[in-house]
Amino acid sequence: MKEFIKWAAVEVRDFDTIPDSMEKLIIPTGQYAVFHYRGKPSEAEGTIRFIYESWLPNSEYKLDHRPYFALMGEKYKGEAIDSEEEFWIPIQKK
Repeated sequence: MKEFIKWAAVEVRDFDTIPDSMEKLIIPTGQYAVFHYRGKPSEAEGTIRFIYESWLPNSEYKLDHRPYFALMGEKYKGEAIDSEEEFWIPIQKK
């Protein structure tokens, strides 16, 4: 099993105003494949499997070693069937 760290983060303009008790997460620039997902987050496993087991191996890209993340904007509604989010997968050319 692969170990990972899960963050809850928010974008800030600078680090001068964040509390000392918070850590900084700097996401390096690079190319991302963005996948729109609509549905319950608890049922996203099929979409995640498709990305890593089908789309990625059959694309001209490979996984890059940068953070990947889910963007939960105004249309994110938790476990609602019409909740929406984006999965940002770091990629680079093979």
